[in-house]
Amino acid sequence: MAPDNDVIIGLEVHVQLTTESKLFCGCATRYQDSEPNTHTCPICLGLPGTLPVTNEKAVLFAEKVAASLNCEVERTQFYRKNYYYPDLPKGFQISQYDFPLGINGYLNVDADGTERKIRLKRVHMEEDPGRLIYKGTIERAQYSLIDYNRCGVPLLEIVTEPDIRTPKEARRFLNKLRNILEYLDVFDGNLEGSLRVDANISIAGGQRAEVKNISSYKGVEKALLFEISRQKNLLRRGIKITQETRHFDEARGITISLRSKEQEHDYRYFPEPDLTKVDPLSLVAEFPREGEVELPDAKRKRFITQYGISDYLAKVLTGSKSLADYFEGVASEVDPLLASTWVADVLQGELNYRGLDVDDFELNYMVEVINSISNGTITEKAAVEIIRTILDKGGTPCEIIEQRALKKIDMDEVRDAIGQVVSENPRAVEDFHGGKTEALHFLVGQVMKKTRGTADPTLVNQLIMEQL
Repeated sequence: MAPDNDVIIGLEVHVQLTTESKLFCGCATRYQDSEPNTHTCPICLGLPGTLPVTNEKAVLFAEKVAASLNCEVERTQFYRKNYYYPDLPKGFQISQYDFPLGINGYLNVDADGTERKIRLKRVHMEEDPGRLIYKGTIERAQYSLIDYNRCGVPLLEIVTEPDIRTPKEARRFLNKLRNILEYLDVFDGNLEGSLRVDANISIAGGQRAEVKNISSYKGVEKALLFEISRQKNLLRRGIKITQETRHFDEARGITISLRSKEQEHDYRYFPEPDLTKVDPLSLVAEFPREGEVELPDAKRKRFITQYGISDYLAKVLTGSKSLADYFEGVASEVDPLLASTWVADVLQGELNYRGLDVDDFELNYMVEVINSISNGTITEKAAVEIIRTILDKGGTPCEIIEQRALKKIDMDEVRDAIGQVVSENPRAVEDFHGGKTEALHFLVGQVMKKTRGTADPTLVNQLIMEQL
């Protein structure tokens, strides 16, 4: 979708930080596979007389994120955000208001060949509320259940300025943000509920709608596409767009009105009296860093310089930390140029097709496959077959080469196969002499078939040309 200057999009991204304990108590944060309401205590349930204690590691993680997003990191303070909702047992949420952890950041996002700067208004910390589980769809549920396991999990909210112009741009922003978070090792995107998005959208500066709690990148793009269409249709019919909060029904691909949008003053913010101000930078001494983290953009530039690969391959390879680490492991054992092509194009393509991760293909297997190509043991076609077989059925490269007779055959066998194909296909030979180039492709194909793909197709092409 081309940028639409009438479309204004801002995102509020909520990221769970991967600390072992919650933001203000000692309850474990890994609740995803647990029974409901088993990761709770009087503090995260907000029982009378309890006092919160700030998780310093969570503050340090948040400071690392804010600094990596080019924010000004300052002394911060927690506030009470007052509102009633069943999944908020205290009746308020401990968040940050006047003094967020980071301000005035930005993230550069690829926009079809050019870079667009998406400004970040603020990065602040807060505790996650609980989770409502509806019996049925949200607007027709017969009842809902509450699970407080998530209550108090350290949450980082990253708020953009309204700089995003298309749903695709929003998705690219989220992909890059997730990549940075994974490089910093403060976030696990595979966990349920680890990243949720509130998307604000308006047309031509009119009233905005906020779509709450979208849990996937594709979901954000679909919700925004639906909202753009819905709001433009209303405007065409002369209907005023009201400021409201909406829910995205991922199954139906539509947004549903929930309630009128709250204003900031509705939350009656005031400083949290039970917590002191926090200076994030002072915590670095207590949690020493193990050197600066190399973020995706810096790693991409290094790959281009160090390994001599293209910008395209460098972008693919740095698209996730695990893939970048995998590539460097392979490149340390074989030719980096070969490694970049086979990891980024072939292996990653096969993994994506099967919904697998790079960890599902052993690094030493990739090294063995590439070495076998380099030393002339197998053809590239055979290498692809080996990779596919390992992913689908298991085995090692050596076993598959032997079982399927994938070793390249010697020159005498290739010449014998060419002689047989030429004598068996006189019409194709005649067409070749008549200038039909497709006849040569046919003959090469027949030789490859006769040799079960173990001949080098470039060599076969050359030898057929010589013979004819």
